[in-house]
Amino acid sequence: MHRSLVRPFMGARGFSSTSEKIVASVLFERLPVVIPKLDPVVYAFQEFSFRWRQQYRRKYPDEFLDMSKSRGKGDYQIDYVPAPRITEADKTNDRKSLQRALDRRLYLLLYGDSNAAPSRKPVWHFPEKVYDSEETLRKCAESALASVLGDLSHTYFVGNAPMGHMVIQQMENVPEPFKRFFFKSQVIDTNKFNIRKCEDFVWVTKDELLEYFPEQAEFFKKMIIS
Repeated sequence: MHRSLVRPFMGARGFSSTSEKIVASVLFERLPVVIPKLDPVVYAFQEFSFRWRQQYRRKYPDEFLDMSKSRGKGDYQIDYVPAPRITEADKTNDRKSLQRALDRRLYLLLYGDSNAAPSRKPVWHFPEKVYDSEETLRKCAESALASVLGDLSHTYFVGNAPMGHMVIQQMENVPEPFKRFFFKSQVIDTNKFNIRKCEDFVWVTKDELLEYFPEQAEFFKKMIIS
């Protein structure tokens, strides 16, 4: 019977009392920067609700409406032009850019050496670091992200506890089992990072991310809420 390499783990609080290796990984996300398009069903319901309220709205005297129309007239005028939803990065499928999929969350993936690949073959992975002597596991996760970005001035870590946990079991290509804890961090007030210490990187949506980890797709579907 085929045995999965990765399995979710739920256990007692605290770190393992054994010498098992622990890895802190960071799910670094950029939140949507434009309002997502409404689902057709939601739009239809909102349209129905508006028309229903219009039937029973309070009718104001014409004199009152005339006064409100004349208030502030001629003081100023704002020309509003909405920004396009589809950017050049969308058109060219430039996954190195944060200026794409503006109505979706984007997640950072790195290509290079990973703790999940002891053979040192480059693979796609999240920013990560083996827990050493840091005060907390979150400090270890912060160190992992800082090593990729240079500093954490444009990041925000969400909470002190990990958002997910998996156990990498001992296999032929994984001689040493280890536990991986995921911490969530978010992009703050910037649209470009100087990504380093990797051969390549991408910013991907949740659906695109699952394509990079087909064996762990079910786990990430449950862990990542978007």
